[in-house]
Amino acid sequence: MIPLRDTQPSYSTPFVTILVIVMNVFVFLYEVSLDDYSRNAFISTWGMIPARFEYTDMLTSMFLHGGWLHLIGNMWFLWIYGDNVEDTLGHGKFLLFYLLCGLAAAGTQAVTNLDSRIPTVGASGAIAGVMGAYLVKFPHSRILTLVVVFVFITTVEIPAVLILAYWFLIQLASGMWSVGYSQLSQGGVAWFAHVGGFVAGIVLINVMRTRERYRRRRDLHW
Repeated sequence: MIPLRDTQPSYSTPFVTILVIVMNVFVFLYEVSLDDYSRNAFISTWGMIPARFEYTDMLTSMFLHGGWLHLIGNMWFLWIYGDNVEDTLGHGKFLLFYLLCGLAAAGTQAVTNLDSRIPTVGASGAIAGVMGAYLVKFPHSRILTLVVVFVFITTVEIPAVLILAYWFLIQLASGMWSVGYSQLSQGGVAWFAHVGGFVAGIVLINVMRTRERYRRRRDLHW
């Protein structure tokens, strides 16, 4: 299942969401401009490596990606869900929210893989936080989703609460399944970063107050 767009209207321009997307694209274009050795060194320096933990790496790793599909997938999810969460929080508060979710995701991944020497990179942990916030604020929004069943391709609108809850359970189950596998010699998806970011998003969206002019909107907390 591939989400294409949501049905929830946004009532302001998502400047921060656009800025974050531009920053991620810019950094990735710089990555691909490097030769293989320099690119690996760049990612090793600025990615988060749990076995060589640095607090600053928790932040910088959020703007690195391991390939075009990694980047496009993350930015697509951010575009779908980010505008509405930014709309309810306001631009400045949304930026803080996004960064805190990313830090929580990186911290969760580090704690659950203390001996890993594989760099953790990507914005997916922070975006998972945005998805958690979307679940809280817009559970009855519908997500137009591309569904492939064998040779049949169709689109269907799925309630956000279902598709986001399903996504979270997949991340949690995959993270639990990966426990016991060595992270020293192989990479893979940072499942626990997704879990940590998603939970952080749910907590933070309830702690951070919604903008005053949107508190009476009927499309919030359906």
